[in-house]
Amino acid sequence: RDVFWLVVFLLHLLVFGGALALAGLNRFRVADRFNIDRYANHTAAPPSAAVAPPGSDVGVSKEKALPPELTETYWKYYGAAGAVGTLLAWSWLAAAAGKKDGGRVLMRAAVHSLTAYLAVISVLCFWGNHSFWGVALAVGAALHFLYVMSVIDRFPFTMLVLQKAIKMVWELPDVMRVAYAFVLVMLCWMALWSFGVSGIVAMPIPNCGQWWLVLALSVSLFWTGAVLSNTVHVIVSGMVFLVLIHGGQAAASMPPKPLLKSLQYAVTTSFGSICYGSLFTAAIRTLRWEIRGVRSKIGNNECLLCCVDFFFHIVETLVRFFNKYAYVQIAVNGQSFNRSARDAWELFQSTGIEALIAYDCSGAVLLMNTILGGLITGTCTGVWTYFTQRDKAIMVGSTSMLIGMILVGLTVVVVESAVTSIYICYAEDPLLIQRWDPEFFEQMSEALHQRLQYRSSRARQILNGRLDHLPNTSSI
Repeated sequence: RDVFWLVVFLLHLLVFGGALALAGLNRFRVADRFNIDRYANHTAAPPSAAVAPPGSDVGVSKEKALPPELTETYWKYYGAAGAVGTLLAWSWLAAAAGKKDGGRVLMRAAVHSLTAYLAVISVLCFWGNHSFWGVALAVGAALHFLYVMSVIDRFPFTMLVLQKAIKMVWELPDVMRVAYAFVLVMLCWMALWSFGVSGIVAMPIPNCGQWWLVLALSVSLFWTGAVLSNTVHVIVSGMVFLVLIHGGQAAASMPPKPLLKSLQYAVTTSFGSICYGSLFTAAIRTLRWEIRGVRSKIGNNECLLCCVDFFFHIVETLVRFFNKYAYVQIAVNGQSFNRSARDAWELFQSTGIEALIAYDCSGAVLLMNTILGGLITGTCTGVWTYFTQRDKAIMVGSTSMLIGMILVGLTVVVVESAVTSIYICYAEDPLLIQRWDPEFFEQMSEALHQRLQYRSSRARQILNGRLDHLPNTSSI
């Protein structure tokens, strides 16, 4: 399915992989091995410098007098970022599922510590005279605090769903091994990526040219990481769906080698749909969470509410075509991405489960864990770079943060896949959840009933309010 996007992704890997290898080798052991700097360095010595007598400094620029920076100068920092990110990723998964309440403690710690961590990093940026990044991180800390305050009443139900999802994952040890293996696969691509980016950072490119190149390569890394994360998503979703339908992994009706078949299916038939959905789902999902948080806290300001509602309806329309629940439908039914997304959304709306999903913040909580892992990775690498290559600390630290986020996200997606699969199974047949965990089924049913009642009363209030503003038509 979606073969066009499969071809685009593979071509992207070839093109960017070649560019990364070229950029890394260009300054590996020898400065400007392929003479690429002549296109970038506009501050080189004038031609008259070539005929200057020996020992003369005439015509030689100060930049040429500096020792040339090589790929090896920065590769060690990215290697450390990969090691820290991998350690955080595997530690997160082990800590989340290691104890009875380990997942709950870990989630709450991430939610409450992210604001403080962003604020601390903001202060460090101001201390290092990086005002732009200090302001950006301070704004991020404020927005995160406001979001948490706007949805804090939803956290008890969110923690319940996450705890049950972690229980589901822990009962499938093969799924845990898949997450660990995909982290190693991502590390292989990151080795090439960090090699190339190290060469670019070492190049003397003026006018912020390094930032633009690194930004383009960061988008490529984000897409690749999203594709691998969503591949894990499809594998885990297929396994969870099979376990719930057949009543357990040890059931006689379970097909032989289900994990191997799910893996084979994810990297062949479904891979094009995974590549396509990975471009958009994360950004749209994050935007939807933020708009929902702002919308729920607007009072009687009708003008502001109208503007927010306009953007809210646009995002809701996009969610119909790009949502994370499509990956479960891809794993189960093998449809294209857009059709799977529409089918999942129509299923939720026809059964009323969408009201429960809108109330659940598990995706946002897991994203907080991912961001926190990236921030810790970026901080460790950035501080080391600051004491050795002070002028490149922000560039190396920000890209290292992306590395950490992707590696931690590869393990976090295992729990997120279990959450999405639980909702799909509950919408398809609630008895599947009842057979797996009767107590959890009762809790979900009660929460759904409360949310539907709340929506019904809210709709009546809005309708009555609009009727009160209509002109008096009794004389007609």
